[in-house]
Formats: sequence, structure tokens, C-alpha cells
Amino acid sequence: MAVELTVEEKLRQMYELQRLDSQIDEIQILKGELPAEVQDLEDELTGLETRLSRLQTELKESQNDIVRFQGNVKDSEANILRYQSQMDNVKNNREYEALTKELEMQKLEIELNEKKVRSARAETEKRDDLLKATEERIQRKHRELDTKRTELQQIIEKTEAEEQELRRRSATAREKIEERLLRAYDKIRTSYRNGLAVVTVERNSCGGCFNKIPPQLQLEISVSKNIVACEHCGRILVDHGVLGLEREKQYFSSAVEELED
Repeated sequence: MAVELTVEEKLRQMYELQRLDSQIDEIQILKGELPAEVQDLEDELTGLETRLSRLQTELKESQNDIVRFQGNVKDSEANILRYQSQMDNVKNNREYEALTKELEMQKLEIELNEKKVRSARAETEKRDDLLKATEERIQRKHRELDTKRTELQQIIEKTEAEEQELRRRSATAREKIEERLLRAYDKIRTSYRNGLAVVTVERNSCGGCFNKIPPQLQLEISVSKNIVACEHCGRILVDHGVLGLEREKQYFSSAVEELED
């Protein structure tokens, strides 16, 4: 049969879990925004690569259009020469008029295709400029991504073993805490940027929000007969004496660094 823990023992367990989780948080702070920045750069590069592929296809199509329109011009020029030679042998006005119309049509075809060539060349130059700009941007983003990845990898190499050990100990600590208290701990922790759910009383104030704690409530906290939450921020309050902490070890670094509104 499991032995029922005292409130004091439960508070110690929760404080130890908080201590471990705060150390894990400090490692995440050390990594900063690098993981998100790396992911954003990878996503951006994927989009740029897709755009580059589309531009390359469009550029090729424009170049093919130029070749096709130029071919049409050559075909029309050949037809003009053929029709002009045929006019030397016309036998009546009807044939002459028919050849004249064909010559006019071929000249119009040349004008039309030359216009299409100019338009296609303009599109080719435009897409070529966009393609080069995209390639340059991709190169810059790859350099930026390589730098961010290197920075992140260096931090991971320095902290990976420590983080894994802290996560293992945190998981073990969680197994010792009853589910009701663990749910409350997780809910409070996710409510604040600094992740503090269990804090000590510091200079007659809550170690999380730094609001003053009434003397009567401080006394209740010190005897550890009940689990007491800060009336301002809802964090669980514990007493240094119960925890057996020395004064110089009283503060979580994250609590000192961040003051919650």
C-alpha cells in the first residue's frame, strides 16, 4: 500500500520538478529563436526553389517562342520569293490578283511574327532578370541558413547531454507527483513566459509576480500544512525553510530575468 505523502513532501517534489524544468527552459533560451529561424529559412528556400523552377520553365518557353516566330518569318520570306517568281508566269488578271493577295498576306505575317519576336524577347529579358535575382536570393538565404544551422548545432553539441539528462530526471520527477497536482503545475507553467509554476517567497513577496504576501499567508506557507497559491498570479508558493535552501540559492535565474505583468 502506497504511503501518503505529507504536503511538505509534495511541495518538495513539485519544487524539484520546477527546478529541473527551469534548467531545461534556460537551455531553450540559450538556443533562442534559432530553431524557428532555421525552419523559416528552410520553408522560404523551398518556396524560392519552386519559384526558380517555374521561372526557368517560363524562360525556356519564351526562348522557344522566339525561335518559332523567327521560323515563321523565314517561312513567309520564302513564300514571298516563290510568289514573286510565279508572278512572272501569270496568264491572267485573276492569277495576278490572287498572287498579289498572297504576297500581302505573307508581308502581314512577317510583321505580326516580328512583333511577337520583340514581345517574346522583352518577356525573356524580364524573366531572365527575375531568374537571376531569385538565384542570388537563394544563394544569400543558403548562406544565412548555413550560419544559423552552425550556430544551432554548436549550442546543441554543448547542451545536448545536459538537456537529455535533465529531461530524464524531469520525467522521473513527474512520475512521483500525483496527477491532480501535476495538471495544476502544467496549467500554471504554460500560463507564463518564464514557465514558473512553483516559486519561493522572496522578501515577503511572491517569487513569480513579486506582489506582497500578507503576513498571515506567509505563516501558512511556512508551516506547509496546505498547498498555497499566490492570490495575484496563482503560482504555488513554498517556504525556504521547508526546502532547506540557503539564501544564496533562493532565486531561479529565469524569475530574476523576467517580471510577469
